[in-house]
Amino acid sequence: METKVHRTNTLDAFHRVKNFNKLIEFPTVNDRTFWVGLPKDMRMGILEKGEEILKTEYPVLLLSDYTDFSRTGNRERFESKYFLRRNMLTNLVLAECVEDNGRFIDKILDGIYAILEETTWCLPAHNTYIRDVEQFIIPDEDRPIIDLFAAETASIIGLSEYLLRDRLLDRSWFINSYVDREIEKRILKPYLNYHFWWMGNGEEPMCNWTPWITQNVLLSVFTRREEVFERGLLKDVLRQASLSVDFFLDDYGDDGCCNEGAQYYSHAGLCLFGCIDLLNRITDNEMDNLYRIPLIKNIAAYIVKMYVGDGYYINYADCSPFPGKRSARDFLFGKYTENEGYASFAASDYRSMSLEEKLIFEERNLYYHILQLANNEEMMKYPEKAPDAPDTFFESVGLLIGRDEHFTFAVKAGNNGDSHNHNDVGSVTLYKDNKPLLIDLGVETYTKKTFSTERYEIWTMQSAFHNTVNFLSAANAEAPDIMQKDGKNFGAGDVKYKINNTECGLSMDIAPAYGDERIKSHIRTAVLHKENLSDSSTEIRQGSVVITDEYKESLTPVLTLMTYEKPELVKLSEGIAVIKVGALGEIKSDGISDVKIETKEITDERLKATWKHDCYRILLRLKDKKASTIIT
Repeated sequence: METKVHRTNTLDAFHRVKNFNKLIEFPTVNDRTFWVGLPKDMRMGILEKGEEILKTEYPVLLLSDYTDFSRTGNRERFESKYFLRRNMLTNLVLAECVEDNGRFIDKILDGIYAILEETTWCLPAHNTYIRDVEQFIIPDEDRPIIDLFAAETASIIGLSEYLLRDRLLDRSWFINSYVDREIEKRILKPYLNYHFWWMGNGEEPMCNWTPWITQNVLLSVFTRREEVFERGLLKDVLRQASLSVDFFLDDYGDDGCCNEGAQYYSHAGLCLFGCIDLLNRITDNEMDNLYRIPLIKNIAAYIVKMYVGDGYYINYADCSPFPGKRSARDFLFGKYTENEGYASFAASDYRSMSLEEKLIFEERNLYYHILQLANNEEMMKYPEKAPDAPDTFFESVGLLIGRDEHFTFAVKAGNNGDSHNHNDVGSVTLYKDNKPLLIDLGVETYTKKTFSTERYEIWTMQSAFHNTVNFLSAANAEAPDIMQKDGKNFGAGDVKYKINNTECGLSMDIAPAYGDERIKSHIRTAVLHKENLSDSSTEIRQGSVVITDEYKESLTPVLTLMTYEKPELVKLSEGIAVIKVGALGEIKSDGISDVKIETKEITDERLKATWKHDCYRILLRLKDKKASTIIT
């Protein structure tokens, strides 16, 4: 695999490194200048959280909790206990670092030992050695699997020991050596002796797992004492980490678009930043030039282009439109890639947070906490600069984003083979004055079914619940039952885009997304006609979105529109339908034979976190081989 020519040069950069450290340096409990120098309200907040946790018992994890996933498909019952243990430990470690009088140590040791004594750190949903096959019911203690959270657990345990090393050594050196042995057994040895798919080999498709796990492997291994692991093993870890980063980047388009969406950017793009940051710390900044690579700069620029306003982001795949506020990781990624607009955007978002939000109590990863605390002062004072968010076409994913004074508009072409894919070719997402008009619902709480062969039986994954077109198998069918198929072979053809000062639009043939010979051609064009037009001669109303569907299929197409505000049919006559969407906007469609409005009850907890009330599906049955929909 070393002979592969990568699109980036992380591995080459590593081979040019003249020296590397055995330790990553962070402010330990001994660095009283750092911990006492934090703002008083932050120190008090951390201590109050630690005191709250002192009164809480670590949850017990039973084998029956682990096997519940295989029996019922439920992930939440096990994972809620598993993650709570780690979250409690992280916040207790921070509290002890702030106070440094031993008050939290016993509870910290309870947490460390509870986690070290777990049979596996791998989640039940990931308990397999081969990608996308049935999970084992019970873990094999003798052959550890490194999944997302085994690696994150190792980084939490490793950093806990690192930050409090001298205080733990005062109790017993057995504690520190126990941590070292478990990291060696569960992470270092399998990392160097087995091939896990997320490591990359040039053929397996990569996703957020690669940088997310690689970052945490580096954190766990390079926070050990100098005498624990020999230098040759550490060099092998660095080589593999660099190679995995290159395989991850090979799967990106030059435009830097995250095909998993804005929410997964925090685990893909920002964990890529984490990998580069840690490689730099280990090599005394000898790999700093990675930040200058155009692809990495474009990856960093992605998230600002996805922002709508008021906390909303354009979403697709398994993403919520609320992926969370920006953090120190965003701030630093912006700074180091010389994207001042991104750095300023992140700092401004940080300043808008409450104290509790700044302290990210729900975050388990100690590395993220340290970055947040270490950069608090600079983020609070960072100068304002407008981020660069121009109209953009991400060719690698087929995503167009445009804006005017009132609308933020997105259209998805591409194919249905993306990571965390939903069948959404041709779907339009639209915000007006930062409020959702046409929505992408996102995904329900993950279960065993979510990542199985039954994935597209889940309604939120289906094209019939995205803002695109589906078809009736019979004229008397009540709802569209011929939908898009999943896989990279099912996507848009003949994609063309236009971006200028007056309009922003995308045209495509979505017929190939359905894999049905009866659907011969369906040209969908979606255009934002900007309100700030200087050319008043246009026949299209300024400040509108126009969706045109022109088709040759023998089946009857049905246009689906998902809304958050309640729609009301105002008119249906002579093929024209007029629908009010709350007080937010109006939809006018020409070429319509029938309209149906359905209420989609929101009961799932993950969906309810975004959508506070029911949502709606509008079904517009098309006729006459061409239909035009104007949204204002």
